[in-house]
Amino acid sequence: MQYRTLGRTGLRVSPFALGTMMFSSFGNSDQTEVDGMIARALDAGINFVDTADAYGDSEEILGRALKGRRDDVILASKFARPIGDDPNHRGASRRWIVSAVENSLRRLQTDHLDLYQVHRPDPDTDIEETLSALTDLVRSGKVRAIGTSDMPASDIVEAQWVAERRGLERFRTEQPHYSLLDRSIEREVLPVAQRYGMGTVIWSPLASGMLTGRVRRGQESDLRRVTRFAALRDERRIDAVEKFIPLAAEAGMPLTHLALAFVIAHPGVTAALIGPRTPAQLDDLLAAAEVHLSDDLLDRIDAIVPPGTGVGRMDQEYDTPPIESAVLRRRPVEERSAA
Repeated sequence: MQYRTLGRTGLRVSPFALGTMMFSSFGNSDQTEVDGMIARALDAGINFVDTADAYGDSEEILGRALKGRRDDVILASKFARPIGDDPNHRGASRRWIVSAVENSLRRLQTDHLDLYQVHRPDPDTDIEETLSALTDLVRSGKVRAIGTSDMPASDIVEAQWVAERRGLERFRTEQPHYSLLDRSIEREVLPVAQRYGMGTVIWSPLASGMLTGRVRRGQESDLRRVTRFAALRDERRIDAVEKFIPLAAEAGMPLTHLALAFVIAHPGVTAALIGPRTPAQLDDLLAAAEVHLSDDLLDRIDAIVPPGTGVGRMDQEYDTPPIESAVLRRRPVEERSAA
């Protein structure tokens, strides 16, 4: 395994990071099997493990699995997504951050997190309040570094500016979505992250399973989430998948390997999260570590989904408030004309 520096933190991490959302009651909660999968990943050289408080009981299962090996991993978790119905058990306020980190530490059975990330932007909370609370966690030793996930490039720049002006800890990482099907972060997010020396950790490089070859045109899929997520039924995305499948076959590799190798080939990407549910899936994904793509193959990928573009969006991606609310992008009726 070739290790990369996580931004300018000095931490050396594997290009494949183990995402643990599937190690939970809505994925695989067999503790013995999960223990074996985590041991297998660590023995293969993966030293970066990512979870979140919003992943059900994932933190608890992971905490038990890492007993005796906690010091072998860079351990990351996230906060901000809703935890239950209480309106204050979510977001990036100081009140919730202080509670959320204690809950995560208890569930993970550790006294610190190597990386603590804002799971999604919180437009209702001043970024200075968020950074101030996270700075206190770093200074107390409970958190080593802080990061974001799905934060727009303009918000990343603002957060860096606020941190510098106020003498606060700055975000060291960003966790965006990136895949063969959605390359939009190549336009702004990745260049901004590189400019500020931030590491990037990619979530869902297999596009929620579309890049496993299990979603095909005119065929029934065994993916349970197909009925839940519109992106998995998007005809434009399926068209692109149908072009990538023969390209991967011609290159002599599974589509999953092509997808993962593509993501970590970008110089602005530090690591890609793999999220296996079964030992067989883990073994397949680990085999992709040996793959590298030629310039010719990358050029042919560019011809299917050009750089900086995408075909459709992931259902779980963050939308800015004006995109979500029509009120924020439409003037009152009486003000919509020029005369």
